[in-house]
Amino acid sequence: MSDDFDTLIWSSLPVPAILIDPDENIGDMNPAAEGFFNNSAKWLMGQPIWDRLAVDAPLEESLARARKNGTPLFVNDVDVGTGSRAPLVCNLQIAPLMGREGWMLMLISPRELAGRMTQSHSVKSAAKSAIGMAEMLAHEIKNPLAGIAGAAQLISMNQPKEDLELTDLIVAETRRIVKLLEQVEQFGNLSAPVRVPVNIHDVLDRARRSAGLGFGAHMTFKEDYDPSLPMALGDPDQLLQVVLNLVKNASEAADQKEGGCIRLRTFYDHSFRTRRADGSGQSLPLQIEIIDNGPGLPEDIRGDIFDPFVSGKENGTGLGLALVSKIINDHDGWISVDSIPGKTVFRISLPRYRGETQEKA
Repeated sequence: MSDDFDTLIWSSLPVPAILIDPDENIGDMNPAAEGFFNNSAKWLMGQPIWDRLAVDAPLEESLARARKNGTPLFVNDVDVGTGSRAPLVCNLQIAPLMGREGWMLMLISPRELAGRMTQSHSVKSAAKSAIGMAEMLAHEIKNPLAGIAGAAQLISMNQPKEDLELTDLIVAETRRIVKLLEQVEQFGNLSAPVRVPVNIHDVLDRARRSAGLGFGAHMTFKEDYDPSLPMALGDPDQLLQVVLNLVKNASEAADQKEGGCIRLRTFYDHSFRTRRADGSGQSLPLQIEIIDNGPGLPEDIRGDIFDPFVSGKENGTGLGLALVSKIINDHDGWISVDSIPGKTVFRISLPRYRGETQEKA
């Protein structure tokens, strides 16, 4: 088999693959691994593997034994991070490299995305049914509520001033319920995105300025942008709505914490793709992260936070993040969250604009 064919196979591997030399340094990596690390192989080669790869498991001794005995090593369901991205749940496969003594080959298979894609499909179907039923109920309930509020106002006209507290309460509560129902109806009323070339940094800057003058005035904002990012394909107004919602949540989470900080980060990940059941796929290389140092999401709802009517806030409706998820799904994008106390990362992955051909399609 020719060297060219070996190179072709190495470059075509769909999962990150890393060669580790006998001194625990990075000897080489394939393009998928470059995307996973968000760095080039040329820059990473020669660096200690455990300085660049954080694995939530004691691997050094196990790897040394596998190297000594010439046996493979399998590690399942561990958090793997690189310092430049939130950790992913992965399976690791490590095996001796035939013909090169002391060298090991590591394959990293992220499984979190595959699991979330399956979950997302069922959640999306359930959410669609729930939202449809809620829209129908909202429409039916708003009419009698208007009648109740009107009747309370008429009654109040014939009551002494000291007895108006109850009628005022009725009017205030009916208005609050109507406002909630209008939020439910917003799901059905949201039009399909009008997708055009969008500079995501312009969207982030508009959200930051708006937040800084209002609900986020108490927060410190930090920008960590990749200025070389190409244009995204999306609806700028709907994407602004998404970012404002996430920044507002981050600001409210940090209310109880001094020194609240929101970091807005962008970067390019050419290896990030989604694949549907029919085999079709979508490249989503443009990454936006909204990172806060608040208390984190409650553990009991962390996996369901994008479902309708699930909320970690007292008196929360659970509709904001469901709407965010709907908008991103309508953009053929992807949204995920990673949260621990002191750090919550919402990550949005979007397709890039590829010119007139894509626009016509």
